[in-house]
Amino acid sequence: MIINQKYMKIAVLVKQVIGSESALEISSDQKWIDESNATFVMNPPDNYAIEEAMQIKEKLGDGEVVIVSMGPQRVQKVIREGLSKGADRGIHIETQESKNIDPLEVAKNICHSIEQENFDLILSGLQSDDTGMGQTGVLIGELLNMSTATLAIETDIDQETIKVKRELESGWFQWVTLDSPSSVSIQSGINQPRYPSLKGIMGAKKKEIKVIAASIEDSKQNLDKIFVPQKSKETEVIDTDVDASVDRIVDILRSEIKAF
Repeated sequence: MIINQKYMKIAVLVKQVIGSESALEISSDQKWIDESNATFVMNPPDNYAIEEAMQIKEKLGDGEVVIVSMGPQRVQKVIREGLSKGADRGIHIETQESKNIDPLEVAKNICHSIEQENFDLILSGLQSDDTGMGQTGVLIGELLNMSTATLAIETDIDQETIKVKRELESGWFQWVTLDSPSSVSIQSGINQPRYPSLKGIMGAKKKEIKVIAASIEDSKQNLDKIFVPQKSKETEVIDTDVDASVDRIVDILRSEIKAF
């Protein structure tokens, strides 16, 4: 990472998700996971976004890192975790209940809450470990008329632009130059996230978390049902001539397996 001296105001989007070690039981309405016995943690990819923001601030020599999260009151735990790693303050967009909200509504609420902050850079993790949609950072960039980039594996910031190395398919990479302000999603593995120090944990308790009420309107995406796929085993012996066998196999692939 090559950076010249510049003050930069950076927002990092973090999400609280159910920990991978929690027992995943479907709720009675089959709309989401039963959270009564779940353990909640910071979305793992977001740790890399926090670390990248902290490295940018430290190498610039000046700046501000703000942790932004949306959800019920319990998400302040992950905001404090970000603050304990060195972020300066937090913004909590509070919802009244725990439910899955579609990425566009999340992006609209975040944009409404941070629009007056005039951030130079918004960083987000690649995607969330629960729904894995990977849309929020891109949507925010579009709604705030920012330049955007995804799958960033390296950043290079100078006085006017942000250069991002993006990971493509088949081992290919691409350098893109973005105008400021920018919204960039960070690929997991770009850095080595730091652990909170004892001093950082104690200091995080005194740092400001601004609470803003969320306004959920008409969601464009909804989860109708969550279920565990049922396993079945069935064997059919196809013992006819070659042409008839091929026709039957194609019919199975098309009608039963729905391979195409």
